[in-house]
Amino acid sequence: MTGGSGATGAAGAPRPAGGTARPVGTAGVGRARRVKLTVSRVDPWSAMKMAFLISVALGIAGVVMVAVLWMILSGMGVFSEVNRLVGTVFNDPANPFNIMDFLGFGRVLSLSIVIGVIDVILMTALSTLGAFLYNICSALVGGLQLTLTDD
Repeated sequence: MTGGSGATGAAGAPRPAGGTARPVGTAGVGRARRVKLTVSRVDPWSAMKMAFLISVALGIAGVVMVAVLWMILSGMGVFSEVNRLVGTVFNDPANPFNIMDFLGFGRVLSLSIVIGVIDVILMTALSTLGAFLYNICSALVGGLQLTLTDD
């Protein structure tokens, strides 16, 4: 042993005095650790980046969902049945009704893309604003307190 009053571990590094050595793997056997943390600040830049990526993913999923739903409804013959029903109700041979003039695949898909883009802009802006508002409120009341456990 070279100088010093503390005990040394297996690698020769000093070990703090007063503690008993526990075997490896038995650090938390029988009880869970509880840690109380406070979220005192949310970075607006990171909130904006995450919200942008999540809203882009939701926008793409929405466009795909609308396309699949339109194809399912078209395959089931819903649009032709609506055309037949409206044709029997109005019975106007001079101006026949065709629902595809209003609900064609291109039109529906274009509208869902426009709604997706608006969704991306609004969700990104609102989450960034939410991060700023959280920081202001957190400065007043101390933030959000979380209790985490180690199971």
